[in-house]
Amino acid sequence: MIPEETGGPYPADGTNSNSGGVVNVLSQSGVVRSDIRSSFGTRTTTAPGVPLTIRLHIVNANSGCAAAGQFAVYLWHCDRDGNYSLYSNGVTNENYLRGVQEADANGDVTFMTIFPACYAGRMPHVHFEVYPTLAKASSAANRIRTSQFTFPLATCNEAYASSGYSASVRNLAQMSFASDNVFSDGYSLQLATMTGNATDGYVATLTVAVAA
Repeated sequence: MIPEETGGPYPADGTNSNSGGVVNVLSQSGVVRSDIRSSFGTRTTTAPGVPLTIRLHIVNANSGCAAAGQFAVYLWHCDRDGNYSLYSNGVTNENYLRGVQEADANGDVTFMTIFPACYAGRMPHVHFEVYPTLAKASSAANRIRTSQFTFPLATCNEAYASSGYSASVRNLAQMSFASDNVFSDGYSLQLATMTGNATDGYVATLTVAVAA
């Protein structure tokens, strides 16, 4: 089973508020999408950064870890500057780097995004929630698992050598998985397998076992 983790302070799933009140992208038209690099709705800003394709393979632990095509995933993470859309100063009107996808018949979901920053106090990571169906992914009350995943240190160091990630270089040098408040108790099931490079982009792959 993928470990249950905190959704953190920036989920935008209707469970908390930003400066303008309760914020919930799950109920917004346009959130179901594979390419999450740009804001949707009234905004069209694209988050810059090293290209990253995320491929999650969802399996049902209650069915012998068979592929689970009925599930859906809401995924979000910070931008190249360590900011979260809808919450952080300067990007409260953006909703980029957030999206929902329904798993295909093989249990696979794919997101096109950018490599997230390393901000002070946390190792690089991506948040996600798993829902039993796409229809139920419109309300956080229906989520069956909330978790996070991370990346190999070598990949992070390579990605952060790219333009725009200088703050991440400094922050990562002060962090480790052992000191991270989420991954310090273990992260073997949350470490993505990586291919690619910082020039052409990376592909992160992770199998996510849930029970439903």
